[in-house]
Amino acid sequence: MIALDRATVIRGEAVVLDQLSLRIRLGQHSVLLGPNGCGKSTFIKLINRELYPLAREGETPVRVLGMQRWRITDLRSQLGLVSGDLGQRLQEMHQLSAREAVLSGFFASFVIPPDATIDPAMEAQAQVALERVQAGHLAPRLLAELSTGEARRVLIARALVHQPLALLLDEPTAGLDVVAQQQFLALLSELAGQGITLVLVTHHLEEIIPAFERIILLQQGKLLADGTPARVLTSELLSHAYGGEVRVCREDGRYRAVAAAWPSESSHHP
Repeated sequence: MIALDRATVIRGEAVVLDQLSLRIRLGQHSVLLGPNGCGKSTFIKLINRELYPLAREGETPVRVLGMQRWRITDLRSQLGLVSGDLGQRLQEMHQLSAREAVLSGFFASFVIPPDATIDPAMEAQAQVALERVQAGHLAPRLLAELSTGEARRVLIARALVHQPLALLLDEPTAGLDVVAQQQFLALLSELAGQGITLVLVTHHLEEIIPAFERIILLQQGKLLADGTPARVLTSELLSHAYGGEVRVCREDGRYRAVAAAWPSESSHHP
């Protein structure tokens, strides 16, 4: 379980998360939704221990899997992370093969340390992780040679190499073309049925596949709404969250948001 109890995060002079309280249990595929700057990615960094909340004496603002304190390497073996930032860093490391990128996940590093020992079991786990995301054939290829969609599959394999309990996905389709986006979402549907808990951070309703049963809607670091997609994904709530008129449509079990067009300049004149 991921549990926040009035967690507050301040960066500079800005309050990014404002006494946020929520719980996400294992097995509950959940979406954190909201406009840019509402605190979604900060939530992921808080859970992944890249950021820390304000301390309150005698209280525990954040618990992950029932524990307040974690060794970072142990935590990251239980929570896999896929983010646009991570993808950019790995893409820049053009000397890594896909296989090496996945193996680097064992060391919570972007490289394989020179003194590291990679045993046959680790090699086998890396290949299984790549096969799990239909990327086994990419193992020998350099990251620099891969398309964005292929590299994203390698990143998921890297996150899965420890067989984590949950997968944190921070804007995972950023930079993907339309076809790669749909392939990625199909992959998420498969993973959702394999016993791994998915926590998706997005502001795109199109990414909310039917497997996601809970929507957590944030606005300016606070909880605006929390419930099923049918309850939260309404035109009224999203218009409030995004500060403008948003129309929500649903077709074939998938949601789509359409923002009202700005009035044309000519419409202000008789």
